[in-house]
Amino acid sequence: MEVGNYHPPYFLFNKHLETIYPAVFRKVVLPPYQRERIVTPDNDFLDLDWLTNGSDKLVIISHGLEGNTERPYIKGMAKAFYDNKYDVLAWNYRGCGDEMNRQLRFYHSGATDDLDVVVKHAASKYKSIFLVGFSLGGNITLKYLGERDAVVKGAVAFSVPMNLRTSCEKISSPGNFIYAYRFLKSLKNKVIAKSKRMKQINIYAIEKINNLKDFDDRYTAPIHGFKDAFHYYESCSSLYFLKDIRVPTLVVNAKNDPFLSPGCYPTDIDNPNIRFEYIDRGGHVGFATLDQNGVYWSELRALKFIEGLQ
Repeated sequence: MEVGNYHPPYFLFNKHLETIYPAVFRKVVLPPYQRERIVTPDNDFLDLDWLTNGSDKLVIISHGLEGNTERPYIKGMAKAFYDNKYDVLAWNYRGCGDEMNRQLRFYHSGATDDLDVVVKHAASKYKSIFLVGFSLGGNITLKYLGERDAVVKGAVAFSVPMNLRTSCEKISSPGNFIYAYRFLKSLKNKVIAKSKRMKQINIYAIEKINNLKDFDDRYTAPIHGFKDAFHYYESCSSLYFLKDIRVPTLVVNAKNDPFLSPGCYPTDIDNPNIRFEYIDRGGHVGFATLDQNGVYWSELRALKFIEGLQ
């Protein structure tokens, strides 16, 4: 499979258009997912969406912040692998599916325990399992691989905020206001909804929180056992787990990604299992193409890498 350098369509002439166009305008036609709900060790649940071919190869896809399995980038990747005779499992993080999760906790950038539950749930059914993660899901994927000897054969991660602290600062910069506002609004609404069922969640003056770091200080960190936002970022940044990854892994970050700080393009990681590709264009989870029968460059790149491992 030939996959050349990425070149965006002519009308996507800056990083914001490259980021927004696929999220808003892309339509992906898939067979209906087959939904499965599994129970976690703490009596919560995860909703898994399957596409099956009867294959002995499975790709597990992890979405980004406030995403779900219906996002075009997830469906596009799912279709690319399904059409190439893989089984596909796209999973929804706690609180990201159609129903609020049961426990106080939600998901977060380092919540590898839930990915481990998903992988172990599927492991007995497949000869080979591969991971694909986007953005926050890419960070979870890389951290997961660095933490343990996983049963997976390889992984691909796109648009990964490997340094969570500096990436949070970057996305909260004035030029990224629209992204930060949308994420923050969605996260606040989720906390407000859960507070109606769990009185230990204090939403007093939540409307005054105006950046992601303050939201993480007040909610993400304490709910998930961290001292504060900085403790959360330092504990969960995949940057610190890369050296311990033991399976072939591809990391693709666009240099013009509006969400990523310079710390998300490490050049000093001495691990032969990881291939870093820092490409000039692509935006954040973008990589749109118009001449590949609806398949995006990122999907072709992931297919080529994973096919090469077999």
